[in-house]
Amino acid sequence: MKISGIICEYNPFHNGHAYQIEQTRRNGATHIVAVMSGNFVQRGDIAVLDKFTRSRLAVRSGVDLVIELPVAYCLSPAENFAKGAVYLLESLGCIDEISFGSECGDIDRLVSAMNKSDKILQLESIKMLMKDGYTYPSAISRILKETDTETADIISEPNNILAIEYLRALQYFKSGIKPFTVKRAGASHDSRETFQEFASASYIRENISSARNFVPEIWADALESRTTMLKNLEKIILYRIRTASFEDLFSTNDMTGGLSDRIYGNRANSLNEFFESVKTKCYTMARIKRIILSLLIGIEKTDASELPPYARIIAFNEKGREILAVTKKTKEIPVGMSLAKLGRLNCTARRFAELESRATDIYSLAFDNISPAGADYREKIVISQE
Repeated sequence: MKISGIICEYNPFHNGHAYQIEQTRRNGATHIVAVMSGNFVQRGDIAVLDKFTRSRLAVRSGVDLVIELPVAYCLSPAENFAKGAVYLLESLGCIDEISFGSECGDIDRLVSAMNKSDKILQLESIKMLMKDGYTYPSAISRILKETDTETADIISEPNNILAIEYLRALQYFKSGIKPFTVKRAGASHDSRETFQEFASASYIRENISSARNFVPEIWADALESRTTMLKNLEKIILYRIRTASFEDLFSTNDMTGGLSDRIYGNRANSLNEFFESVKTKCYTMARIKRIILSLLIGIEKTDASELPPYARIIAFNEKGREILAVTKKTKEIPVGMSLAKLGRLNCTARRFAELESRATDIYSLAFDNISPAGADYREKIVISQE
């Protein structure tokens, strides 16, 4: 048995994801565990399909077991997103490798880029650039372009950046899990262009009517039946922004004093107007959106500083059952299906469960036909027979 872990969002699952799973199997994986974002995703958006639908379809698409990444990590910067997901895989105690896509497609080059960027982070010059409004990746890239254009090119690509954060997290936890990268095939991340049967998730979300060309049939059927969009939460988001105290804002996950000053008292009449009035070259749109969704859900800075207290199962098949049998002897944190039971483990677990349930209840308002509250406690875990 060789168990591989994949960190994903599947928002939605497309042919590029199927290719990654295929390559992971070819690399010897007999079983695959996916740590998947829930109803809110790292780009600062809501998932186009709900997490229960995505997890069931993921199991029918090549994954054997789906573990939910807690919402505090889903709505965090890449470093914390990676740390939470890698920690869950590490805590299962049975994962042999982590498989991830990258534009680079070469572990040695990614490790080299990580080490070089780590050294740059110690320089005073990068601190000055970030004070001048450069984002973390752009500041590192600017410095590297003067001395090492190859590394600068590597860290300018979004999947490479996330891959490097996975490597950092493995290093941080002193993990024995081996990294394996699959070179991204076809359309690049966030590309508005297609390549043969490949398209980015961004393109597919914006072109649901043509999704069948780029996703497996079962995913196309789901996308045509019931999807959501952030626009449907516009009024409650604006309400939360308008009624937030300065203390509410400042305690929100990833918030800084400068950004809270720009948000406090904002009276924008639409989300687009709000984002345009708040964003600067110092604050990326994705970061602002993550922070606003964290404010809406109530995710605080202290929440994202806690490591996940449990691993919550949201879908599996027979091979997934075999993985779970192994984890009974190897797991380092509780593993279970019932959020209610997991939430009773301790104070941290209760807080994580409350945030998860609240996030799902808010997400349910984004459908054209609003879903009932309490889905996190009511939804049954289905064991796929396919």
